[in-house]
Order: sequence, then structure tokens, then C-alpha cells
Amino acid sequence: MTQQKLLQGEFNPAVPTRIVFGNGKIDSLKDEIQKLGGKRVLVLSGRTVAEKTDAVRRINDGLGDMSAGVYSGLTQRAPLSTAVEAANLALASGADTLVGVGGSTISDAARMIAVLMAEGITTVEQLRQLGEEQDMLLSPNLDGKFLPLQVAVPTTLSAGEFNIGGGNVLDDQAGHKIRVRHPRLYADLIMLDSVMTEGTPDWLWQSTGVKALDHCIERLYTTGNQPAIDAPILAAAEMLFTHLPGSRESDGDPEARLQCLVAAWMSMMGSPNFATGLSHAIGHILGVKYSVGHGYTSCVTQPYVMEFNRPVSATKQALLARSAGIDTRGMSDEAAAEAAARAVDDFVLGMGMPHRIRELEIPESDLPEIAELVLTDGGCQNNPILITSAEQVMEVLRTAF
Repeated sequence: MTQQKLLQGEFNPAVPTRIVFGNGKIDSLKDEIQKLGGKRVLVLSGRTVAEKTDAVRRINDGLGDMSAGVYSGLTQRAPLSTAVEAANLALASGADTLVGVGGSTISDAARMIAVLMAEGITTVEQLRQLGEEQDMLLSPNLDGKFLPLQVAVPTTLSAGEFNIGGGNVLDDQAGHKIRVRHPRLYADLIMLDSVMTEGTPDWLWQSTGVKALDHCIERLYTTGNQPAIDAPILAAAEMLFTHLPGSRESDGDPEARLQCLVAAWMSMMGSPNFATGLSHAIGHILGVKYSVGHGYTSCVTQPYVMEFNRPVSATKQALLARSAGIDTRGMSDEAAAEAAARAVDDFVLGMGMPHRIRELEIPESDLPEIAELVLTDGGCQNNPILITSAEQVMEVLRTAF
């Protein structure tokens, strides 16, 4: 029986992030930064984006004498040492603006780097000690302190640049993240331009598109769902179902890629007025423990989490069926919800993405430990079926394996 909920809640207006979108819009980046008051810019990226695509070079060249240089050492999930090194370089070069080029790793790390700059944290030891003292969640007092402008230029569809109020880096020695939370941590400017995605591998592009779809699905039915969120995320899901399969670089369709970038943005509309659920909770653990990209984790979890949550969320899942192009006339909510889960699984398989945990080379014997770790993630508390036991998680993991 689908759970009925009272129509009530709260909605907090989003932060004043400016979003500029369109093919070729990256050429206006320097002007946009100047409008915000930025004068000295450090470009942040990972090595692959810097060395195997033209994105970083094009941005740095366009900045001209505003450029303070490029730091391209932010590898996957940004190990502590790289974040500290980037912050020290930003301070030494007098940067007042950080431009992150890449996926969620870069945008998450950039917000932590901004805090390191503001707090004068200059060594890995300082950051690790603070993490240990504050249970891996830093809550700095930034009142009256200078924070550099945050600019994001995404090259994937993971949409981490639209997160508000926090960032994180990886303590690669301890195998966990150190997070930071503060309401001033958000992007001042986001540039969506398909030109910047040229060179992004198809597997990364399309798997992060599934992650964007995961955002849409979980925000439809997790606790705290808002009526103002449903419309943009359902439209985003329809755009992804329509455009993502044909948006590979070899398809030569920059407009389809731009549609996907906008869909990823729309999947996050209403932030921070929503929560994520069990799919994200499992993905967070698999991602860090096994160094798996969150695009792939969404591919192998979401259809099975939808099935688990269907008894209390069929009405909402039925809406997703229509976004997938399914004619739901004459269907019950339960039947339409089941069709939606099949559509998501077919969508993943149709793009050649993994759709079972075992395809990520994760041993079946690890599932009980994974289940216990998942219980520590906040997504369990926001799931439409409250997750209170490892056996509940195991039910999903066994099905997904």
C-alpha cells in the first residue's frame, strides 16, 4: 500500500549562484568573474582533464593576466595532501577566485580548499588532526573571514557543483573522507558549456548521467520531498532518458550534451531542500571503500532500491514512468512503478553500463561489512522506508549483486 503523506513542510530559498549555460559560453568566463569582483584566478582540475582535454588550457588562456596559474593534482576524491597543496598555492599566488574544472571531486575539494585558505590550515597534519577532533565533520567559524569566489565548470554530469553548504576531501591513509559544512560554501558562478565536456570518456559521461537520474529518483520520494522540487526533477529525468543515450562524444551532438548538462542542473534544483536515500547511502560506501565512481554506483544500486522502496512510494515512482516515456493510462500506481524500475534498468543496460555490484569486482563476501557501513550514512534516515538494520540493506545488496 502506498504511503500517504500530509502536504506540509518548509522550503528555504537557494543561494545566489549565477548559472550561465550555452555552447561556447565559456568564452565569457573572464567577464563573468570580473562582474563578481574577481581579480586573480587559480584554476583547479585533475590530471586527466588538464592533460587529455583542451578544457583547462582554453580556460587559462582566456583568463589572460587574471590567471594565477593551474593546479591539476586533484586526483579522484582529492587526497588531503593535494587539497593542502592547492590551498597553499592559492595563498602564495594571491588568488581571490577558484575555478574548478571537472566533476564532483573538483567542486567538493574546491570548497574545502576555500576553508583551508580562510582558516590558515597549511599542512596535512593540521587538517587530519582537526578531522579527528571533530569526528571528520569540520564546522568552521567563517564570520568576517575572506573566502575566495567559487566558480565551477563541469565536465561530467555528476552535478556536485550544485551542492550547497559543504565539501570534502579524502584521507587516503585512513580510508575515509573529511567533510566540512558551512552555509557560505557554494558556487558563486557555474558555467554549463558542452565545449568543456569534449574529451570526457563516454563511460564517465553516461554513468554520471545515471547519477543525475539517481538524484531525480531519490528526491521524488525521500523524506522532506517538496512539491516545488517534483516538476524540475521529473523534467530533468525526461531530458536524461531522451538525450543521454545519444550524447556520446562520437555521436557529435553538442546540443544533446548541453541538454544533459541542463538536466543535471535541474536534478539539483531546490537544493538544499531535499535529501537522498538508500541508493546514495550505498553508493557513498562503495565509492570510498572500493574507489568506484559514483556514476557506476548509481548504475548498480538504483533499480534495486526502487524495488525495495516501491511499497511506500509507488505513486511517486509512477510519475517517473511517464518521464521514461511509458504510457501509464490504465495502469495502477504499483504497475507503473514497476515499469519505471524496468525502464531505469533497461536505460543502464542499453548504454553498456554495469548493473550488478559483482560487475564492479566487489566480493560477495564483503556484503555484510558493506551493509554495516551503509547504516552510518545519513541517507538511511531519509529513505522512505526507514533503514534501521543491516538486514534491510542486505536485502538490497543481495538483489543487486
